[in-house]
Parts: sequence; C-alpha cells; structure tokens
Amino acid sequence: MSAIIPYLNFDGDCEAAFLFYQSVLGGEIPYLGRFGDMPPSEQGKVANDDANKIMHMSLVSDDGMTILGSDCPSDYLAHFSKGNNVSLSINAESRDEAKRIFDGLSAGGHINMPLEDTFWGAYFGMWTDKFGINWMVNYDDPAKMQQHP
Repeated sequence: MSAIIPYLNFDGDCEAAFLFYQSVLGGEIPYLGRFGDMPPSEQGKVANDDANKIMHMSLVSDDGMTILGSDCPSDYLAHFSKGNNVSLSINAESRDEAKRIFDGLSAGGHINMPLEDTFWGAYFGMWTDKFGINWMVNYDDPAKMQQHP
C-alpha cells in the first residue's frame, strides 16, 4: 500500500487554492480535470454552473508531497462545510487490495460512491467510516492510459 494522501474539497475555489499552494510549496500540477470534461454518460448531465469547476486536481510538490482536490458540484454543496471537506485517499497496488480496503474500512459506515470502474480508468470508491472520517480508495490499472497521482 502506498501513502495516505489528503483529498481536499472546495466550494468553487479549488483551482485558486491549488495555485496558492503551488506558489508556496513549488512543484507541478500533473492533472487538472473539469466537470465539463466528463463524458455525458457518467452520473447524468453536468449542470452549467458546474462545468468549469474542478472535478479532480493534483499537486506534487518539489519534495514529492502530493495533495489532491476537487470542487463540490452544486447538488453536493448542501453537505459541504469547511472543516468536513477533507478525505483520506489511498492508492492501492491492486484491485484486490482496493476491494479489501474498501470493504474493511466502509463496514458500519456509509458508502458515498460504490467501488467501481470509472471513465478515467481507475477502480475507485468513496465512503465515510463509522467514525465519521471520509475515505477514498483508487487503483490505477497499468493497462489503462490515463494515470494520475
């Protein structure tokens, strides 16, 4: 298993926040995807207000520290509040490891997104554990083209 990576959610200012973090921490932004870039078949049609918001963004600092983040789509903003907008993300080494982590840590909690194959090529799921901590697990299949930290 790799490191646990912080995943930060924002109410529309993810890109500005990451550019600020980059100005202090240095490094590169290897991935920036917007909700408007999603295929229309995924999760229905994206609201016009959300099309330019960040679906996923990553920053890798000069010393290798990784921070991931996204903006909350409009239909999730009712659940957003500063302070509960952090998740812990695990990049698994295999599908089996991703499933073991997902099944184990989500037991007794709430599944926010089932563990499934995604349009970006990952096997991915999100949950809140029985202690109220938000988690994500991700497995990037090496046979798929799109990789992200």
